[in-house]
Amino acid sequence: MLNKVPMTLRGFNKLKSELKKLKNKTRPSIVQAIASARQLGDLKENAEYHAAREEQGFCENRICEIEKKLLYAQIIDVTKIPFKGVVIFGSTVTILQICTNNIFVYTIVGDDEANCKEFSISIHSPMSRALIGKKEHDMILVKTPKGLVKYLIKKIEYI
Repeated sequence: MLNKVPMTLRGFNKLKSELKKLKNKTRPSIVQAIASARQLGDLKENAEYHAAREEQGFCENRICEIEKKLLYAQIIDVTKIPFKGVVIFGSTVTILQICTNNIFVYTIVGDDEANCKEFSISIHSPMSRALIGKKEHDMILVKTPKGLVKYLIKKIEYI
């Protein structure tokens, strides 16, 4: 049996949306491309046919991957968890980097939801592992390629 895959409700809905698009739009357009390429003649030297078949393989693999993740999803809605003042999965944490005085705001999410542009970090990242279980005003040390970096937890939110 596979382990549960932790994800936020937003991440779950995003995967469901991607699955729907793959099944209802991408897959039918690939089938059409294969049919059109078949009409071009000899399949051995038909680049369009081979490209469409390769794309079909990627699409089907992604559909299987998403279905498995959704099947084993453990949806964690932090807005329904009583605030205990500690960093947990789904928390949004404001931290101060001590050596630079830079402030960062991160949300701890599942692996599929992690996106540095949205400041969402994986539950398995070194930063998340250092933050989980800590409280406001705690100091944490995060191991980076350049050495240990010290941060102060300024605020924890369940949003």
